[in-house]
Amino acid sequence: MFIDGRQIEDGTIIDTDLAIIGAGAAGIAIARELAGTDISVALIESGGFEFDAATQDLYEGEMGGVEYPLTSSRLRYFGGTTNHWGGWTRPFEPIDFEARDWVPYSGWPMTRADLDPYYDRAREICQIRSSGFDDASEWADGGAPLPLAGDEVETRFFLYSPPTRFGTRYRPEIERAQNITCYLESNVTEIVPAENGAEVDHLKIETLTGVKYTIRPRVCVLACGGIENARVLLLSNSVEKEGLGNRTGNVGRFFMEHPHVGSPATFLVTDLDLVASWYRTYTRVERPTGNVVMRGCLLMSEEYLRRTKRLGTVLTFAPSRPVTAETGKDNPPDPAEYLHPKILQLARSTTSSPATTEEFGWRLGVGCASEQEPNPASRITLSDQKDALGLNRTKLTWRLKKSDRDSLRANLEAVARAFGGWGEGRVRVLFPERDEWTVAEGWGNHHLGTTRISEDPKHGVVDADCRVHGMSNLFIAGSSVFPTGSTVNPTLTLVALALRLSDHLKRRFASATPL
Repeated sequence: MFIDGRQIEDGTIIDTDLAIIGAGAAGIAIARELAGTDISVALIESGGFEFDAATQDLYEGEMGGVEYPLTSSRLRYFGGTTNHWGGWTRPFEPIDFEARDWVPYSGWPMTRADLDPYYDRAREICQIRSSGFDDASEWADGGAPLPLAGDEVETRFFLYSPPTRFGTRYRPEIERAQNITCYLESNVTEIVPAENGAEVDHLKIETLTGVKYTIRPRVCVLACGGIENARVLLLSNSVEKEGLGNRTGNVGRFFMEHPHVGSPATFLVTDLDLVASWYRTYTRVERPTGNVVMRGCLLMSEEYLRRTKRLGTVLTFAPSRPVTAETGKDNPPDPAEYLHPKILQLARSTTSSPATTEEFGWRLGVGCASEQEPNPASRITLSDQKDALGLNRTKLTWRLKKSDRDSLRANLEAVARAFGGWGEGRVRVLFPERDEWTVAEGWGNHHLGTTRISEDPKHGVVDADCRVHGMSNLFIAGSSVFPTGSTVNPTLTLVALALRLSDHLKRRFASATPL
């Protein structure tokens, strides 16, 4: 059932077993898991079913550090940011969950194996009809992985969700569920704890039309996204003056993204047929169970990362064009591209037959995303500016470190070695060496790390069950709980974690008391 919060009588008090704040990927995934149970669920969404500029404006805020699109990188209506999600999915690598001695603040209180059963379930929710993220034989009809030299670079695969628009796809299920009520156009202005600050007492709700009402849950899940989760905790300061879950000062810290660079390098190959078509574009593969869309990519191997103590990088191939004797002779000439025919002639002289046409080979563009080191100075705080509800807006201070840039540069050089050792290709590294990284070339719209998981309350905000340290009945869902960000898109992992949390909540409600 859906209720427009603007139609609720002012001052109404609503009791429920579970309140889920936010109807994006995580919130809807949890609600679906509890549909049909005897647990009453209040799913609270700031927006309606369509984009609304006034509601979206609540995301506006202030920037410090690296410039970033606070508002356009997320959407505030039913379905959340899945309403413009690109559909890229891939699970995190086993090494991503480890405490790596070269990555400060790294380590999850779980392993990849612990999350694997939930990844399988997450694939179903994201409508991905294959598990072939690492098995090249599954895609052999489209070609073979590049036989790159050495052990530093590996071919892996992204699989694509249609993409699933959670708000559209799962709206009928939420509407049919007798135990779920979704309150639209309803903004949580504060999570109010009991006087001891140890448990949630009630939620203050307000609409943009001025209606105010209260929801009193036995258990509460905060699922508003990697930026807004931290903001809501910081705004919930009537009892805990620094905000809920913030007794050790970690709420909002460790904001991470996946820095994207559109042209970090150029790949040169002697023959385009050597590069499987699924490297170069989205590739649809027909299966009896349904079509699968996939794409090959290059990742740094676990052995390389351990040996060199680097952060991860993923590289994708961009559209290609032939290299001929005329390449680089534009007016004005491009000195770098002028060398491409000569470089490919050199490669052909040692590894393959001379060119039989005017083409010496092919140039392929490169895109990449890179892992960011957790950094407590990269953070969400509250601005002095106020929104339409009278709440402090977000201030994001995104910080990138020299180590982030150094890892990316070193990883590109490793790819160049792998291509050179193979012989049929060369790599021109374009990403510059610099002493600092103060301007991001791009980003993934991935908001990570601001309410991180940690077994020790001194180093995080939630425990291994995603329960806020020091509170009995407040949980957090979404990518804000990631202690490290890996180098791939977060949606599949955040949905897997939401399903894991759902199972935990079911067990708690099945016990004598969920508190």
